[in-house]
Amino acid sequence: INIHGPLAVGVSGEDGGLITAAPRNPDLGFVGDVTSVDPTLLEKLFAEGLIPVMSTIGADSSGQAYNINADTVAGAVAQAMNAEKVVYLTDVEGLYGDVTDEGSLIRQISADELNSKIQTAEITDGMIPKAEACVRAVKNGVTSAHLVDGRIPHVALLEIFTDAGIGTMVSD
Repeated sequence: INIHGPLAVGVSGEDGGLITAAPRNPDLGFVGDVTSVDPTLLEKLFAEGLIPVMSTIGADSSGQAYNINADTVAGAVAQAMNAEKVVYLTDVEGLYGDVTDEGSLIRQISADELNSKIQTAEITDGMIPKAEACVRAVKNGVTSAHLVDGRIPHVALLEIFTDAGIGTMVSD
């Protein structure tokens, strides 16, 4: 990012009280969940023309740090920033109606429909946290969440700056 500009700044979720966390399960050690996001630090960086690049570590009120799933943090930050859109990169085109059939790409799905697919185990493995994050983001004010193939060059630009979009769009 720094080579192409503007400048990137590394930020931890612990910095400036950005991400408050709680332990997910004591048996998992220091794995946590987001309890709140204070976007003040991010807003200041954006106002200075800087691009924050976040590590997804949050802390509880005692300062104990927790590792948090990046997809979960992205959705929570999008909510806190009142984002219109959140884009998740994955290693497939998006969600499939049938994971064995690449021709079954789901271009658009409601958050309720996606949640139903999660509950009935139609969404599996590494796609579960991404799908859950999409549902939470959309149900909490983000207009749309997008699952796109990160292997495609410039995929974020294709999603953000084209009318057709790419991948799967989740909306309410």
